[in-house]
Amino acid sequence: MPIIVEPLREPSDQDQQDLQKIYRDAPDWLFAPFATDAQLIEDCLRDGSLIAGRFNDRLLGAARLQRHQEVWHLSHICVRKITRRRGVAERLVAEAQKMAAQTGSTLRLLAPAGHLEAQALAAKLKLPLDVLAQ
Repeated sequence: MPIIVEPLREPSDQDQQDLQKIYRDAPDWLFAPFATDAQLIEDCLRDGSLIAGRFNDRLLGAARLQRHQEVWHLSHICVRKITRRRGVAERLVAEAQKMAAQTGSTLRLLAPAGHLEAQALAAKLKLPLDVLAQ
């Protein structure tokens, strides 16, 4: 069964628990400009910018997708620690690229300056990386 990427509009209680597990092991720098993982999840659910990868009815990864007129930004990409290195992040990025292209927009990654993980992901996926304004 493939990983299904979907916008999270009305997450179930199980989805909320999965989101907490996804972001629990994330490095602190990933939450900027949010103070905590809980604030990131709450704010992104409220503004409709959270997308998630689902497999067998469970969320394995999530990211913030900000839609602008010409450029969409994908940030705060995180995958549950026990599921990493299985293509979940690449699937989130690929689906975000597809959604952006359908509106005539381009996708760019967005991360705080100086983080090698974000730079490596951008290079691997051949996507431009913009620096998050602090």
